[in-house]
Amino acid sequence: MNIYILIFLMMLVTYIPRALPALSNNKKKLSPYWERFLSYIPYTALAALIVPGIFYVDAIQPVVGLVGGVAAVVASLAKLPVIAVVFIAVLAEVILYSFI
Repeated sequence: MNIYILIFLMMLVTYIPRALPALSNNKKKLSPYWERFLSYIPYTALAALIVPGIFYVDAIQPVVGLVGGVAAVVASLAKLPVIAVVFIAVLAEVILYSFI
């Protein structure tokens, strides 16, 4: 029974910080500077998660990660959907692995 109490308490600890902003008063307007600043957070967080993976995808042959990263950048600059960018990056790495 103690494990269920522990799981419930962990659920509360993670749920409350996520629910409070949704329940707060959203009628307050931010300045355009802060709105623009906050709009960049998802991109920077995504870059912070992806870039280390590019360099550490294969310790023996790090060029594989670089090729996948370059393929993803080129595909994203072509304004392709996210799933297509991921598919192209993975395909580039698979092709490179087949020739190495």
